[in-house]
Amino acid sequence: MRSVVLDTETTGMPVTDGHRIIEIGCVELNGRRLTGRHFHVYLQPDREVDEGAIAVHGITNEFLADKPRFREVADEFFEFIKDAQLIIHNAAFDVGFINNEFSLLRQSERADIAQHCSVLDTLLMARERHPGQRNSLDALCKRYGVDNSGRDLHGALLDAEILADVYLAMTGGQTHLSLAGDSELDAGGRAIPTAIRRLPADRRRTLVLRAKDEELAAHAARMAAIEKAAGALPLWVQLEQQAATAGQQDVAEPA
Repeated sequence: MRSVVLDTETTGMPVTDGHRIIEIGCVELNGRRLTGRHFHVYLQPDREVDEGAIAVHGITNEFLADKPRFREVADEFFEFIKDAQLIIHNAAFDVGFINNEFSLLRQSERADIAQHCSVLDTLLMARERHPGQRNSLDALCKRYGVDNSGRDLHGALLDAEILADVYLAMTGGQTHLSLAGDSELDAGGRAIPTAIRRLPADRRRTLVLRAKDEELAAHAARMAAIEKAAGALPLWVQLEQQAATAGQQDVAEPA
């Protein structure tokens, strides 16, 4: 499935008070992999940005003075998100602003973006999985070990990139396994295991794929982030340390 992780920044809120979008950031996922394609633009909103909003995202009126207006990028933006699954944190906010921008252009066929895209709200997903806990983007980064150290201020493209990592972490895990080609599904949509096809003994080969140095480094960094978020050593490290300590004690004791 093609997905687009999306975020916006605005002049303030709510949209019903005439506030407008000033930044759109999108990154594309295809088959749960980042493709490298993205859409990013700053916009001239034709109104002042609230001081409170500037404190959140740091985007000033002076910076936006020479930026394009939404009508200049509307077609390109629509083509980028059309027919995709939109992944948004607090989707009602962003979708409301996007619909408003198309409505102001009198493009009624685009004024309900949910008619052209499916929408997945990661805030609602997080609330279902972690009831009673904080589920802001920063809180989810800490919970899932996602690095957000560069997020001093909100930014649409940066937040979309971070949300993509959070979404992949939240939805990680195997959902379908076919042991021998295409398998049938049961009433719950789960794969029905089929027989494993084994090669004759004289045709079997063991293929060993060793991790590259950069893959080992990425793994170490990921484990360090998880350890930092959990505030404790992983269980297997604790067990290894206990085993090593026990071994040292065995050596120290006389036979």
